[in-house]
Amino acid sequence: MKAAILVLSDPNDGKEEALGRLFNALATAFDFKENGSDVQIMFNGTGTRWIATLSDPEHPANGLFEAVKDKIAGVSCGCADVFGAADAVEKSGFDYLTENAIPGTRGLPSLHRLAADGYTVFTF
Repeated sequence: MKAAILVLSDPNDGKEEALGRLFNALATAFDFKENGSDVQIMFNGTGTRWIATLSDPEHPANGLFEAVKDKIAGVSCGCADVFGAADAVEKSGFDYLTENAIPGTRGLPSLHRLAADGYTVFTF
C-alpha cells in the first residue's frame, strides 16, 4: 500500500476543526508507517502554515508530528509563497515540492505523479 497524505487545513482559522484535521492527517500517516506501508506527508495550500507551529514542544500535535517527521515529503513551494509560509519552511529544512509547474508560481506537488505511482491520496 502507498499513501500520500495532504494537509490542507489552516492553523490560522482559529477553529478546532483545523487542528482535528491536522491531527487525523498525522495519525493516518502514523498508522501507515507503523504497518510498514509507503507513506508520505505533504503540506499544501494554507496547510503550509502548520510548519511554523508544529515544532513547538507545547503544541498538542507535536509528539505525533515528531513521530512521523521522517515521512514528510515536503511543502508546496507555490502555496508557501501565496500563504506566507515560505520563511518558516526555509527555516524548517523541509524540501519544497515543485514538480507541478503552475504558471505564476514556483511550483506545487504533482498529484498526477502520485496517482501514476499508485498512491492513494488522502486530504485533510
